Amino acid sequence: MWHRKDVGWGRPLVLLHGIGMSHAVWKPVMPFLAGLRRVIAFDIAGFGRTPPLPDETPPTISNLVDGLEGSLRELGVRFPVDFAGNSLGGCMALEAARRGLAGHAVALAPIGLWEEHPAFHVQYVFRSLRLMATRCPVLVKALMQRRLTRELALAVPISVGSGRMPATDAVRTADDLGASTAFEATFEHTRAPFSGRDIDVPVTVAFGSRDWILTEGSRNRSALPAHARWVQKRGWGHVPMWIDPRGVSDLILESTR
Repeated sequence: MWHRKDVGWGRPLVLLHGIGMSHAVWKPVMPFLAGLRRVIAFDIAGFGRTPPLPDETPPTISNLVDGLEGSLRELGVRFPVDFAGNSLGGCMALEAARRGLAGHAVALAPIGLWEEHPAFHVQYVFRSLRLMATRCPVLVKALMQRRLTRELALAVPISVGSGRMPATDAVRTADDLGASTAFEATFEHTRAPFSGRDIDVPVTVAFGSRDWILTEGSRNRSALPAHARWVQKRGWGHVPMWIDPRGVSDLILESTR
């Protein structure tokens, strides 16, 4: 069973985070969602408090969704269920939709919508962040304590405006990245392009105007069916939940009605 935060009442809504993070990225959004939905925010295998997949099972999108489906069945959740995910979690939400597990899927800056491979700069950004979080955790945590240095450190990987994050949340984000047991393996095994042209349920894909991780070349519309709704959100970066929690929650609720 994957570790999770389970709050609220009503029709279930599954939330999935990005690589190197945990369910904690949804903390700013949950108060807006939990009054209307039962919100189940998971730690994906190898991140947060969920162990990695077995050694013989590489952490591909398909295998990760297998594990997610198993955890949801253990919880007694009935399918189809609504999914919303960011980055890695966004691609998992699309895969759940492709399999018929989803009633609606909302993908915020999903990976995999490139034609051949991620943009060249992505590996260097994330590997540098990972190196800092594992080799220099004291320095990274010190940077997270001050608004200006939070802004400078997190503007690219998370979003412009990250200085507004509470210091405790920023430190938690650094801790999650440093403690990720499947970061490298997941990064390597999720580089393949995603194809979801056969998805037949409602899909919303949202990218921010200030997403400098997944730029225009990583937003291939032909990877998804013609009925998919594409949204560009002004001011959002790659991880918008701290920057615009109300806007994120409104988009999810509206897209999963």
